[in-house]
Amino acid sequence: MARITIRIDDDLYARLTVQARNAGLGAATYCRDILERFEGSDPSGYHARFDELHATAIQAFAILATSVGERSPDILQKGLGEARRLLRERGLLNPEQDRP
Repeated sequence: MARITIRIDDDLYARLTVQARNAGLGAATYCRDILERFEGSDPSGYHARFDELHATAIQAFAILATSVGERSPDILQKGLGEARRLLRERGLLNPEQDRP
């Protein structure tokens, strides 16, 4: 088994040890579990929960956009333009997809 050594600040270490103790685990085991969940190898861990939230948000926004688009297409276009601006500012919009 490979071994790594990392340095963390005292506050983070204190939080990790408390959480490990609450979970009934040693600090190293607790940290391994966190890394496995974060890296996606735990099917019910971090990524699975994030994917669920992401899917729910997409569905809610699709329903909202459909409703607004049927009632006021101009407001929908204005909203989509604002969404593109926000995505562009955060580096989340592929320049090839950035068209009005």
